[in-house]
Amino acid sequence: MQLRPRLKFMNKYFLAAVILLLSISTIFSQTKNEKLTGQVVCSLCWFEEEDRNKSPYGNAADIECAVECAEKGKGQSIAVKNEKGEFVLYEMEKGSFAMKAKNFLEFVPKTVEIEGNIRESKGKKIIKVNALKIVKTVETPNLPVDAKLALNDLSGVPQDLKTYNGRFVVVNFWATWCVPCKEEMPDLATIQNEYAPLGVQVIGATADEEKDKAKVLKFVREVKVNFPIWMALKNADMEAFGVGKALPATVIVNREGKIVWRKVGKIDAVEFRKELDKLLDAKVAHSKMRDKKKDLSSLVPA
Repeated sequence: MQLRPRLKFMNKYFLAAVILLLSISTIFSQTKNEKLTGQVVCSLCWFEEEDRNKSPYGNAADIECAVECAEKGKGQSIAVKNEKGEFVLYEMEKGSFAMKAKNFLEFVPKTVEIEGNIRESKGKKIIKVNALKIVKTVETPNLPVDAKLALNDLSGVPQDLKTYNGRFVVVNFWATWCVPCKEEMPDLATIQNEYAPLGVQVIGATADEEKDKAKVLKFVREVKVNFPIWMALKNADMEAFGVGKALPATVIVNREGKIVWRKVGKIDAVEFRKELDKLLDAKVAHSKMRDKKKDLSSLVPA
């Protein structure tokens, strides 16, 4: 008569144990320890291009974006190409791999081999990184590289950047519809005045089409732009400079026609001056015409 309660208790215990084992089995079936080989990318910036086979990840704009995203708490992923030639992203999560930083930014845009546990959560694939080995280092285009740009100016006259060899040229990529582009224009005009005597020339290459010349001219007059404006900038032109497609962007070209500095996004006027000072003779740069009362103008009229 006393066996029934015990049997009932044992049945409950056995049932609970079975449920626990099934739960553990389910967890292990959803979590796999695998090896993946692919490129470490920004989880957000990766999607700025529709086809990464045609627009490989890893230019200066991608790196700049990855840094900014990391500062905002956005993580990194490993982009793995499957058998169909399509990329699959796995968000990277801290595991037993000893990290030097709080994220995997230092590995962008390198190709790595990762060993870890894979799971899915809210439609995303995630890998807990237990081991990581660098397979290939993919850097941004090496500096210095040749700068090539040929566009028409506001008068419709063809212009070529190579004619400026012998000067330092600041090429700013912008457009009238780009708010940060318009915000930095006064700083660029001031920099043109300050650095013109040192052989520096600013050029603004706008993505506005030539049919929108009136709109560009209106802006140039309102802001008092004092440097040449070239029209109909294309994405391919920007990509050739290693800054991607995002506006604004600025590069510095040295006297030999080589790109020696890039910036994706709005420039910081103070930091930009420091960069120019480093590229120019520092002693000369620090004694530039700021102390002169004379208003210094562009070497080439807008």
